[in-house]
Amino acid sequence: MKVSVLGAGGWGTTLAVLLHYNGHTVTLWEYKKAYARELARRRENKIYLPGINIPDEIRITSDLEDSTIHKNLIVLAVPSQFLRKVVEKIEYQSIKDTILVSVSKGIEKETLMTMSQMMKDVHHRLDKNQIGVLSGPSHAEEVSKRVPTAVVAASVSKETSKTIQSVFMNSYFRVYSSTDILGVELGGAFKNVIAIGAGIIDGAGFGDNTKAAIMTRGVAEISRLGLVMGARPETFAGLSGMGDLIVTCMSRHSRNRYVGEQIGKGKNLKEVLKSMEMVAEGVETTKSVNQLAEKYKVETPIANEVYKILFEDKDPIKATNDLMNRDMKFE
Repeated sequence: MKVSVLGAGGWGTTLAVLLHYNGHTVTLWEYKKAYARELARRRENKIYLPGINIPDEIRITSDLEDSTIHKNLIVLAVPSQFLRKVVEKIEYQSIKDTILVSVSKGIEKETLMTMSQMMKDVHHRLDKNQIGVLSGPSHAEEVSKRVPTAVVAASVSKETSKTIQSVFMNSYFRVYSSTDILGVELGGAFKNVIAIGAGIIDGAGFGDNTKAAIMTRGVAEISRLGLVMGARPETFAGLSGMGDLIVTCMSRHSRNRYVGEQIGKGKNLKEVLKSMEMVAEGVETTKSVNQLAEKYKVETPIANEVYKILFEDKDPIKATNDLMNRDMKFE
């Protein structure tokens, strides 16, 4: 296939290399012209994925039109809060017969849309069967080194999800298919909020018991909200739900866990984000999750406390005590 990856961050670069390894003709788009030239010259993403060679056969460009025309499949690896602006610049005629695969894990903060919903919102004429997502426990740092990984490809179309599955799957990257695109997107986005909470637990010096409680009850919150929104329950027990939650809450590679850990140690959000090169999707998603919970009248106490810690400067110890001292509940 002729494939383009839009977004040359760590994950976009990793997927471009993986798709080349799978035998596809790959173009990698980077929006900064100077950095695109540097990537093409160095054949290494020094900022976002150091130490991984980008094969010479992968074409690197900052020309968006050239990256989207005459492609069989386009991977959208731009952070969720910037993705709409990129999609708006793509001509519909360039993608009218193309499969679009989002790998961004977030909820658009202004509209509360998932990325697949946003794409359809921008290009009304797109067939929903053209749109898919790829999600699951998959840190770029490990996939780029061919560490065995399993993810899920989802689309409302079973045929499209299987096409995405076949394009990405190989000996170190196992891909399952699903038709619950909403559940896969919600699981991938919401778990980042819980991961920030898990990081706060680490930074504040609580123990494994506390972290296990946050993760387990976090899944309950994700599922509760997801089901009301129309997702399927089994999705949240799968790779894009529990699987992604585990890796994001536990891994040293997790940007969202890192943000929480630094805040748990007493730093404020602005200084933590200023020190980071990469985007922690969970920060803006925390706002979206709380808005969605309010809209659908669903209890999400952990997400609520994470919001108060991030944006209202609530003390993490006080937030944890407030969670522990809530009224008795039936599990």
